[in-house]
Amino acid sequence: MSDLVRFGVSLEQPLLERFDDLIRERQYTNRSEALRDLIRRELVQREWREGRDVAGAITLIYDHHKKDVLAKVVDTQHDFQQVIISTQHIHLDHHNCLEIIAARGKAEEVHKLADALKSIKGVRHGTLSMSSTGKEIE
Repeated sequence: MSDLVRFGVSLEQPLLERFDDLIRERQYTNRSEALRDLIRRELVQREWREGRDVAGAITLIYDHHKKDVLAKVVDTQHDFQQVIISTQHIHLDHHNCLEIIAARGKAEEVHKLADALKSIKGVRHGTLSMSSTGKEIE
């Protein structure tokens, strides 16, 4: 681990009180942990904005009874196999499936994959959880 550096931060009292409320809600042990998390989140977002190599997870909910939805999901995944690390297919109930796609590559390609999957007719909901490869953040 790198050397720990201490620094001071000046905030208006109401803003600090709201921050402390957030810390309690999210069960951080202290302000430093919360600040580190916020800083890392911003650094990850910058990686995505700047088109760097990134990692993320795409989650989809779809009705597998809808005509051709599964075939279109699979076909789309084949079109983007260079950024797909892994997939997991989960049967939630008789109609609904959860698909989790782990992806790594250029941010633009991962976004294109997520958009292509979410736009398939029969996909009820889709999200992209953006993360980092870990190289750019400590």
